[in-house]
Amino acid sequence: MRAIPLKSFASLAVVGLLVTGCGQGLLGGDGGEAAKADDPIVLGMLIPQSGSEAAIGPYMSNAAQLALDEINAKGGILGRKLELKTADDACDAQSAAAGANKLVTEGVDVSVGGYCSGATLPTLPIFGKANIPMIIPAANSQELVDQKLKHVFLINGTGSQQAAAAEKWITKQGAKSAVLMHDNTSYSKDIALRTKALLDAPGGAEAVLVETVTPKESDYSANITNVLAKKPDFVYWTGYFQEGGLIARQLRQAGYKGSIMVGDGSVSPKLVEIAGAEAAEGVYATMTQTPETLEGAEGWVAAYKKKYNAEPGPYSNQAYDAVRLAAEAVAKAGGTDGAKVIAALEAMDGFSMFSGPLKFTPEHTLSSGGFQILVVKDGKITLQDSLK
Repeated sequence: MRAIPLKSFASLAVVGLLVTGCGQGLLGGDGGEAAKADDPIVLGMLIPQSGSEAAIGPYMSNAAQLALDEINAKGGILGRKLELKTADDACDAQSAAAGANKLVTEGVDVSVGGYCSGATLPTLPIFGKANIPMIIPAANSQELVDQKLKHVFLINGTGSQQAAAAEKWITKQGAKSAVLMHDNTSYSKDIALRTKALLDAPGGAEAVLVETVTPKESDYSANITNVLAKKPDFVYWTGYFQEGGLIARQLRQAGYKGSIMVGDGSVSPKLVEIAGAEAAEGVYATMTQTPETLEGAEGWVAAYKKKYNAEPGPYSNQAYDAVRLAAEAVAKAGGTDGAKVIAALEAMDGFSMFSGPLKFTPEHTLSSGGFQILVVKDGKITLQDSLK
């Protein structure tokens, strides 16, 4: 999908929103909620703030707050300010459920979080029972889609779309045999099995092994032995960066010379840090747009760096867009009634996001996943192939 062409993205946070400004637009009108006219519109964000994926949390919450601040500086929505409340899901189902209940109790109007699919899944009925729409910026297991829940919208490419990108790249590289490795979580297993099904079709590389690993271990030598016994041209790890870094390092230490690729859950500077620069060099990744691969987003990156004195990271842009989309939906709905916000999201057509103009499919997913191939080069994760 096409990135947003712009010279200064800092002002774009409200560009798409201001077009709804007649009648009950963003900057005025009671939206049918006169009794709540002075109350903030509260967005809730479940993110990993502890545990092995905690490095991702600040990227998402910082970007979300940046979008809020920009919108509030222009007057807010329907005369009301936006407010962000976060909760820690620790990339863990039990913690996520507790965090979701906490956010519901705190009165959030729209959920704009969700990083780990396995942690996001148990929150779907919690937010649904409270009639809270969910705009999920990162979690993308096909299992989320398969729930067919009206209040759930994904703005990251799905597991099936990621698997298609993986198969396309593996085939394009001329691989004859591939090993798929996952950690048995919903997200990771889903991508691995969908990739295998595509590879098993005539004309593709042969999926010679699907290897399951136990997450949060330090030694994957037994798994590496199983992989090397198959002599694959290509190894695709579909889990998170903690294990991904270790697997890449241990594969190279064991003498593996073939291609290594990781899924989007492993796209983080931490992958390079854990694997080591030498082992990480040349590792591919399936991933949607990142701050480093966005065209024309220099102004937005500069605004993020100015505010936080740090670079934006993976899922910063998706989190930023989730807030903007929530704001637009509330504006079009004329308030925070869940059913009306859901209807507004379903009717979106052309709303500008980093991934391109938005229009949801009937399954509430992006019509095109926007997956591309990244590669570690000189210690940095850069664009290898847009797959266009």
